[in-house]
Amino acid sequence: MKYLKGMLVPVVVLGVVLGAAKVSAAEVVGEAADTTAGAGVGASTGLMIGGAAGGPLGALAGAGAGWLLGKVVQQAVGLEERAYEVRGDDGQIRTVRSPKAGFGIGEQVEHRGNRLYALEH
Repeated sequence: MKYLKGMLVPVVVLGVVLGAAKVSAAEVVGEAADTTAGAGVGASTGLMIGGAAGGPLGALAGAGAGWLLGKVVQQAVGLEERAYEVRGDDGQIRTVRSPKAGFGIGEQVEHRGNRLYALEH
């Protein structure tokens, strides 16, 4: 019984967190290139190289330079992923990454967390 009492709080917290994931309908209004993966790889590589060469300040400078360079390199070699500009219920336009799923302009989608899903009719 003590084991169950200890699990009650984490289970309740998990339920609240999962229940708070906002789901909203949106319309795809444009397509954009996404270079987040290149930026991440560039930043981590720059962080390591900059840190080894110049200590903490070098790590910060290297991470920043690597982030920019990573985005440029990913775009230059044509490995951009997809992102979509979507207009939500509130009229605000957001850019949402969608590396695997494809959508057309004007298509109604569901925005769950940080991903888009086709709106089922």
